Amino acid sequence: MDLITTIREKAKADKKHIVLPEGTEKRTVKAAELIVKEKIADITLLGDPDAIGKIAAEVGADLAGVDIVDPVKSPDFQAYADAYFKMRESKGMTADKAVVTMKDPLFFGVMMVYSGKCHGMVAGAENATGNVLRPALQILKTKPGISSVTGSFIMISDNTQLGDKGVSVFADCAVTPVMTAEQMAECAYCSALTAKEIAGIAEPKVAMLSFSTKGSASHETVDKVIEATKIAQERYPDLLIDGELQMDAATVESVGQSKSPGSRVAGRANVFIFPSLESGNIGYKAVQRFGGVEAIGPILQGIAKPVNDLSRGCSIEDVVNTVAVVCCQA
Repeated sequence: MDLITTIREKAKADKKHIVLPEGTEKRTVKAAELIVKEKIADITLLGDPDAIGKIAAEVGADLAGVDIVDPVKSPDFQAYADAYFKMRESKGMTADKAVVTMKDPLFFGVMMVYSGKCHGMVAGAENATGNVLRPALQILKTKPGISSVTGSFIMISDNTQLGDKGVSVFADCAVTPVMTAEQMAECAYCSALTAKEIAGIAEPKVAMLSFSTKGSASHETVDKVIEATKIAQERYPDLLIDGELQMDAATVESVGQSKSPGSRVAGRANVFIFPSLESGNIGYKAVQRFGGVEAIGPILQGIAKPVNDLSRGCSIEDVVNTVAVVCCQA
C-alpha cells in the first residue's frame, strides 16, 4: 500500500469534519464529492448554495451528503463576529469591522474550527498562502511552546535507501523566510511529529542541514544551525537529532559516519531541516524535479488546530489528499 493510500485509510478509520471555505472553486467542489463518497471525511463547503449548485452542475459533482453553509446566513455568524471582535479588540478591531471580516469565508471557516464545529480547514486553491494563514494565526494561534508556523513536504522516492524506505520529510519549505535558532529547533520537533503522525516514520531521525559538517566551515549561518541543534537537544531530549550536517553527510552512511562517528542520525536521516526558506524551497523542488520524487504538501505545522494550504495549481486529487492529511493531523 502506497503512503497516500495509507493516509486516506487512516483518515477513514477516524473520520473528521473538515471545512472547505472556497466553496465555489471548481476543483474544491469536485473534491468535496469524492471525499464524502469515499468516506474520508465529512465536508462543509462555504458559500452561496445557489452559486455552489451551479458549479456542481458544471463540473458534474453530486453534493449529496455535503454540508453547504452560507456564512452570512448562518445562525453562528453573529456569535463568530462577536468572538472575533473580543479576541482582536486590543489590536484595534471594532464590532463593525468584525462583522465585515466574518463575511470572508476564510475567517468564518477558521472560526468553525476554533469553535469545534469542524476539526480542520483546507484552502488555497484560489487564495495565497498569506490569506490562508492570516485568520489561522489571528484566531487559532500557534501550539503551546511553538512560536512560528512552518511548512513541510513529505518526499517519496523510489530509492528505498534514502530516508525511511524512500520516505522523508523536508522543512521549512513554505512559510518562514529566515528562522531563528529557536524557530529552527521548533521546526525540527514539529517535522518529527509530521514524520511520525502523517508519513508513518516510526523513528524520525532529524538532520539539521548546513553547508558545513561538524565545524568544516565557519560562518554565522553555520553558528545558527549549531545553536538550533543544541536547543532542540535540550528542549526535546527524546528527539534523535544531529547537526550541523551537509546533505551528503545526512543521507550517505559512509560519509555521515566518517564526518560524525557514532551518530545515530548522520547518514541515516529521514527528516531534513533546512536553515532558511530559500534553501528549503529550492531543495525540495530540485529533488522533486530532477529526482522524480513525489512531494506531498505543504503541510502546515505549529498551528493550534489543523489548517492546511493548497497550491493554486493544485489538482482535485491534491485537495482530496490534503483533506486526508488534515484528518490525520486532527
